[in-house]
Amino acid sequence: MADSNILFHNARLQLPDRERADGWLLVKNGIIAEMGWNSAAPRMAQSIDVQGMSLAPGFIDVHTHGALGCDTMDATPQALQTMARFFARHGVTGFLSTTMTASTIDVLAALENIASVQQMGTPGATLLGAHVEGPYVDVEKRGCQNEEYVRCADRAEYEALFDTGAVRLITLAPEFAENQALITYACDHGAAVAIGHSRASYEEVRQAVSLGASQITHLYNGLESLHHRQPGVVGAALSMDELDCQLIADNIHVHPAVLRLTVRAKSPQRILLITDAMSGTGQPDGDYTLGGLRVAVRQGVARIANGALAGSTLTMERALANIIAATDLPMHQALPMATSVPAQALGLTHKGTLALGYDADIVLLDQDLQVCLTMVKGQIVYQC
Repeated sequence: MADSNILFHNARLQLPDRERADGWLLVKNGIIAEMGWNSAAPRMAQSIDVQGMSLAPGFIDVHTHGALGCDTMDATPQALQTMARFFARHGVTGFLSTTMTASTIDVLAALENIASVQQMGTPGATLLGAHVEGPYVDVEKRGCQNEEYVRCADRAEYEALFDTGAVRLITLAPEFAENQALITYACDHGAAVAIGHSRASYEEVRQAVSLGASQITHLYNGLESLHHRQPGVVGAALSMDELDCQLIADNIHVHPAVLRLTVRAKSPQRILLITDAMSGTGQPDGDYTLGGLRVAVRQGVARIANGALAGSTLTMERALANIIAATDLPMHQALPMATSVPAQALGLTHKGTLALGYDADIVLLDQDLQVCLTMVKGQIVYQC
C-alpha cells in the first residue's frame, strides 16, 4: 500500500536536462504529482526535509544474478525477496533477475519462480521480470557460463521459457542460425534481445540488429577484443546507433579510461549501467556459486577456478559513482545510464525519470552518492 501523500523539499532535483537546487517534489498515490523550485512548496502533513541532498529517479538494473548469498537460480521466493530488499538499500527500484546457462529444468524453474514472485510482489525493489543469459551462447566465449549446458536455441525449449510470462530480456550469440530465429521470436513476444558471450562478426551483428537485437551484454566482456580490420561485436556496438550497451562500471571488468571512451563513443543515452552482481554481493570474501560453478570472492573480486571473472559484487550507486569519476559528467547527465535508458530499453514508459505522472520510484543520494532513502511507487522501502 503506497503512502498517501509525501512532500520532499529542500532538494536538488535531478531532472532530465539539469539539476535544480531548492526543489520540492510531491508524491500522491504512488505518482509524482507536482514539482517546483525556488518557490513555495505546498503544505503537507507528511513532509521530508532532505537538507540539500539529491533527489533522483530510482535505479533500474537489467542484469543482476544475486546478493546476500542468494541467486536467481535458487528458484525460491525467499531468494528473490532477499535480493529485492538488498537492491533497494542501494537505490534500485526495479530489476531483472538474471538466469545462467543451465539445464532446461533449472532455467524453467527459475523463470516460473520469477513469474510467481512478480504476482506476489517484492519487499523493496520491484521485480520487473527475467533476463535469460544463455544457454544460447558461444562456448568459446562462455566466461563463467557452465560449458556443460551451452547449446543452440531449440524452439520447443524457448517457447516453454517464454510461456512462463517472465522473460523481458534474453542474451544470445547471433552467429548461430538457430539463435537468429529466436531473435525474431523474442521480439514478437515482447522481450528485448542482447548480443553477448559471442564471437559474431560485424556483419552478423548487423543481421541480428535487422532482426530486432537492440543491446550488447556487458560490453567488452565475453566478446572478442576490438580489431581495426575485424570490428566484431565490440566494433558494431561502438559504431551502431541502434545498439545500447550494458557496462559493468566496477573498474575491474572495464578500466576507467575505457569507460570514458565508451561514453564518448555512445553517449549516456545509449548505455545501461548494470551490476552483474552475484550471490557474494553484500557478503564477506569467501566461496560462493554462480550457475552451479564454484566462485571465489577475494578482495571483492569474483572468479571461477580458471581465473575468469564471475559476475561482480558491484552495487548500482557505486556504478554511478565510478562512471561519474571516469567521465567527469555532472550527475544529471550520468543518471540516465542507470535510470531512463534501462527503462526505455524495457519499454517502461512511466519509470526512470523525475517527471509529472511518472511512478514515484525515487532515490535520495548524499554528496558521496550514498543512498539515504529509496521509494518504490510512493512507498518508502528503505531509509538510512
